[in-house]
Amino acid sequence: MRKLVQGIVDFRKGRRPDYAETFARLALRQKPDALYIACSDSRVQANVFASTEPGDLFVVRNPGNLVSPAGPDGKSISDESEAAAIEFALDVLEVRDIIVCGHSGCGAMAALAAGRENVRWPHLRSWLRHGDAAAERLRHGEGDPERTPQDRLSQLNVLLQLEHLRSYEPVRRRAPGLHPWWFEIATAEVHAWDAGLGRFRAIDDDHAAQILQRMKR
Repeated sequence: MRKLVQGIVDFRKGRRPDYAETFARLALRQKPDALYIACSDSRVQANVFASTEPGDLFVVRNPGNLVSPAGPDGKSISDESEAAAIEFALDVLEVRDIIVCGHSGCGAMAALAAGRENVRWPHLRSWLRHGDAAAERLRHGEGDPERTPQDRLSQLNVLLQLEHLRSYEPVRRRAPGLHPWWFEIATAEVHAWDAGLGRFRAIDDDHAAQILQRMKR
């Protein structure tokens, strides 16, 4: 807390004037570019690795970057928080893209890989059920063989959550762009799923150009 409080003081003295116009505009309305669903992990900060500014992203963060699936009616079958964010982002804020961002060394994925039944904390044990299908795919040998089982599961889980997103009625109706990302902490490198290669690859200049070109179609 000491660092946070001092950071507020430093912001007021040094950076707040630079943001005066930005926040005055945002006080009237927000118009984010994307819904960003990420893990609660303190090391995964889009404002650092994607150079985002206030107002750029509508953010949902939870352990494991999970989204509970919807039922046949397109409504969540269990957890309401993520579902409410999806509804609000698409139908009120009218975002055109949704990003699901997993990461290396994810504690939630480590717990899931070790067996959800072994998780001692009841709410976490229950919450991780939304990644069970990814854990099953890991057991069947899916995922990048060059990654550790924990990181393979993390990447498989990102792809699974996109499947869950597609089950929601607002997603089916509005058809936003769905973007699977994965952040490698040790290298500070952001990876995106390359369907042609069947794996995640770093978003370098070439990959970024390919992603942006697909978004124009």
